[in-house]
Amino acid sequence: MTYQYVEYRAEGRLAYVTINRPEALNALNETVIAELMDCFQAINGDPTVDCVILTGSGRSFVAGADIGTMRDLAVLDGRDFTMFGQRLMDYVENIRQPVIAAVNGFALGGGCELAMACDIRIASEKAKFGQPEVNLGIIPGFGGTQRLPRLVGKGMAKYLIMTAEHISAQEALRIGLVQKVVAPEELMTEAQRVANLILSKAPVAVRMAKCAINTAEDTDMRSGIAYEAEAYTTSFQAGDRVEGMTAFLEKREAAFTGK
Repeated sequence: MTYQYVEYRAEGRLAYVTINRPEALNALNETVIAELMDCFQAINGDPTVDCVILTGSGRSFVAGADIGTMRDLAVLDGRDFTMFGQRLMDYVENIRQPVIAAVNGFALGGGCELAMACDIRIASEKAKFGQPEVNLGIIPGFGGTQRLPRLVGKGMAKYLIMTAEHISAQEALRIGLVQKVVAPEELMTEAQRVANLILSKAPVAVRMAKCAINTAEDTDMRSGIAYEAEAYTTSFQAGDRVEGMTAFLEKREAAFTGK
């Protein structure tokens, strides 16, 4: 896959997606969003890929949506742009593979929203997070008003969105926005370590776990428990279940096949 602003490569079962528009701090315009959507759709359909690391080039993960292209949009065009971004975030969130955001720098506005759409967020000590949209006379439009309170709680989400305050990686860790903070030079190494740890598990079980956890956000407890039972049944009928349990009883490493 070849794009203008997105770089893709795969090493075995692990895929790397890098947003490469450093001159604009990897800001999201329509081209970047379209290329990311195409890339993730291809990954979702690739049976050889079981985990994804998403990052940005230069000193930014994604510094936000491209304000230069947004300023002169008519109202309905602005709505279309927001919904275009929302579709990308929803797709990343629900792709069958776990997606790890390796946040190397600014994750502001749409960049913070993209990171939140990923399953796991690992941040460099130099990373900065924020939803600064009210400074521009708008609100987060790529899912930020919905995902942020689910991750950090309603009060903290209101604080971050209404004040537009930028926070450090350590503060993001404290409030639960990211799962790990590492030195900049260790970021990709740690993301790869976590990815390889996930890849060592039963692929069907990992996919079912992701689906069940995502479902928990959108349903009541009783419905979520019912969905969990069905997801559990799917993993239980996979051949990897027998291998995993046999390996445990035999005190050896499991050799999962993804079937």
